[in-house]
Amino acid sequence: MSGHCHDEHSGHDHGHDHAEHDHTDDITPALQYSLYQHINFDDITTLNESEAHSGKAIVKKTWTERLEMEPELESDADEQLLMHIPFTGQVKLHSIMIRTSPDDSAPCTLKVFINRDDLDFSTASDLSATQEFQLSQTSEIQDIPVKRALFGKVQSLTLFVFDNYGEDTTRISYLGFKGDWMQLGRAPTNILYEAAANPNDHTIKGTSINQMGSSLGGRDGM
Repeated sequence: MSGHCHDEHSGHDHGHDHAEHDHTDDITPALQYSLYQHINFDDITTLNESEAHSGKAIVKKTWTERLEMEPELESDADEQLLMHIPFTGQVKLHSIMIRTSPDDSAPCTLKVFINRDDLDFSTASDLSATQEFQLSQTSEIQDIPVKRALFGKVQSLTLFVFDNYGEDTTRISYLGFKGDWMQLGRAPTNILYEAAANPNDHTIKGTSINQMGSSLGGRDGM
């Protein structure tokens, strides 16, 4: 399991060349799409964390605290972690930001599910994820873009760390999210026409626009 990760990612650093990089340059673009203020921190849960609430603690780190080593999430009985992170509304997710380490405690396979609050380790292992990622061993922030077509209506995320690079436990020191937030119950501007539609148009399931036009025409002629 860890061998697969090690073989696949040996020498792979995602093209990061930030040794001399001034991280203050990153603040504006990172905060522009930050979902930090839209996370429901009280309801974050983490299974197999060695210290209670440490999963919540790494999500509560602000962008300016992202490079601080503490607090840190470490798994307990084995290398797997299962985190459930709800939002205060509906999110169109752009990317997941994570900071781990360059050693073998870094998570390797990350499975991400949307809108599931019923997963345990067994079901998360068996189910196909909304998207699966292979992470790198690095102390840099990994900004992992998701397939936006799959993450357009997110009310919660469940992150399942399936394995790491060979250590008994997995360590993560920062977790953040970027995207667009929308208050629940409010239609986005590109589908506002649905909110203004005639309620009678929705009485027949599967009715097309053309059919609705014909039926309306029929009523006008009566």
